[in-house]
Formats: sequence, structure tokens, C-alpha cells
Amino acid sequence: MILLINRDNLFNEDDIKNLEMVEYENYKEDTLYIEREAFRHFEMLKAHLKVDGIIIDISSAYRSLEKQESIFLDYMKRYGIDEADELVAMPGTSDHHTGQAIDIVIMNDGSFIEEKEKLLKEEEVFKKIHQALKYFGFIVRYPKGKEEITGFTYRPWHLRYIGEDDALKINDLTLEEYLLDRDKVTT
Repeated sequence: MILLINRDNLFNEDDIKNLEMVEYENYKEDTLYIEREAFRHFEMLKAHLKVDGIIIDISSAYRSLEKQESIFLDYMKRYGIDEADELVAMPGTSDHHTGQAIDIVIMNDGSFIEEKEKLLKEEEVFKKIHQALKYFGFIVRYPKGKEEITGFTYRPWHLRYIGEDDALKINDLTLEEYLLDRDKVTT
């Protein structure tokens, strides 16, 4: 089952109670939690990209409601509520609550690029990463040109694990569009 969490589909902790989370220590030695299958496929994607000289890691994964609230409040204090709402999901509406969403960073000249503005400039690298995603069960959760549907600007670093079968079928659709189309076919 693919979880859709957004402003119209609020997170319910019961949705993830049967998911098995694993601990992962990232490049900053932060302990992150990620759903087991998503992590296993991330490791395969990471190894595949490394062959092409692309080094990635995870900067963010599962977020509790409390963690998301903390992030949102921090952005609200810095930028005001309207801009915070455009930059980060409100608690209960974050894809990160699923445990299957990850934000990645890219290594360049021996260090990881973390700043979103700098990541956006890595178009060619992200193009190569995005071409490989579907073979490992991932999609770009917030694709370019689909802001009206997802409610968020293009975020090439925000990946979502949905399984290989679905990732191979989704093509240029957002997760919202794909699930709506799939439900029409199956009902």
C-alpha cells in the first residue's frame, strides 16, 4: 500500500504501525530512521550511482509529528507563516511521516552539498539520479512543473520509495495523479 500524505490526506500513526524502521547513521553522524525496504533500495541506488561517480547520502528521513512541528515553527519564526507554509509541510502533512521519504545530498569536491539553493544548481547530476530512480523503487515526490498538484515547489532531492512495480509505471505523473488514476482502474 502506498501512503499519500499531503494537505488533503493527513498522517495517521496507524498507517505506519506495521512498517519496520531501521536506524541509519548518515554523513553527519546523525541517526535517522527509515522504513526497511526503502533503506534497502536506497543502498542499492547509492551503490549504482557510485559506479557513475555520483556519491549521495541521506540528510533527512522519517520525521515524527513533533520533529515536523519543530521544523515548521523554526521556519515560521525566520520567515513568517505564509513563507514557512510554502517551504516546509505543516505537521501531519509531511511526506517524511511515512518513513519512505528521504532528502538526499550530493558530494561535490569532497563534501556534501546541503544547501537547497546549491543543490538546485546540480541539474545534470540530478538528471542522472532521476533517470535511475524507478529501477530502485523511488520517484521524485515533488517534480518540476507539478507545483499546482503537489503543493510544493520542485525538490529534486526529495525522493519517495513506492516500490519498483509502481515506480516503473508512474512515468511523468505525480504520486497524487498516479494514485487517482490507479484507483480509477481498480475500482
